[in-house]
Amino acid sequence: MTTSTGLLSGGIPYLATGEGPPLVRVMGLSPTCEAPTGMDRRMELSVVKPLARDFRVWTVNRKQGLRPGESMSDIAGYLASAIETDLGEPVFLTGTSTGGSVALQLAVDRPDLVRALVVVASAYRLGPRGRQVQLDLAEQTRAGDGPAAWAHMMTAMLPTALQRPAFPLAKLLGGRMAPGDPTDLLVTLDAEDAFDVGDQLDRITAPTLVIGGAKDVFYTRALFEETAAGVPDGRAHIYPDRGHGRVSTSSETSVLALGFLLAARRS
Repeated sequence: MTTSTGLLSGGIPYLATGEGPPLVRVMGLSPTCEAPTGMDRRMELSVVKPLARDFRVWTVNRKQGLRPGESMSDIAGYLASAIETDLGEPVFLTGTSTGGSVALQLAVDRPDLVRALVVVASAYRLGPRGRQVQLDLAEQTRAGDGPAAWAHMMTAMLPTALQRPAFPLAKLLGGRMAPGDPTDLLVTLDAEDAFDVGDQLDRITAPTLVIGGAKDVFYTRALFEETAAGVPDGRAHIYPDRGHGRVSTSSETSVLALGFLLAARRS
């Protein structure tokens, strides 16, 4: 399959693969606004492989050079402009975690650009625990302790008994993840802290599937189900024994999303 990387209009990094109508896949939270590389690229291509047989999959990150104070609507607006300019047609849209927030905001603000929507491990707002984890990430990043900030983020998704033993290794990995300039990251964290489209979900016109795990640390089962219920043509699929990471990266999630998107494409 043809694979390419680059920047869409407005400075939005992308990794594109597959053939077919455009499917835009918005990445989850990452330290920098870059397209996936190295191991992350290999993992992303593995996750999207089922989708790339029927769609041209555009995996996108946040716009580079975000300005302090910009909102989730601003972040989604940059992507909407790139879709109009570079893809030139309404798209199938998926978003994972923070990328799900971007996708929901785009579908609320620009329903004319979305043919079908799949939201993975995300909801119309963060849950209480998820908000606190991301506030801690922002606070420690602003204090200059990037390694500890990312270590706390990574270990928060582990079972409680493993969090403390895993922290030293997570801090070592966090030192490699922490960006030299965290401005884009901090703008995104602030935007997601304020993000809440619960009273605007009825503006989404695309058929929508929300996929979540009942053991997700960032969201609750109720938030997943409320998100789907708020969309006129929405539904939810909840894995009872899965958490945030497994739902986000599972090949089963990709296959479930594919079936939904193909049904929407046929209709």
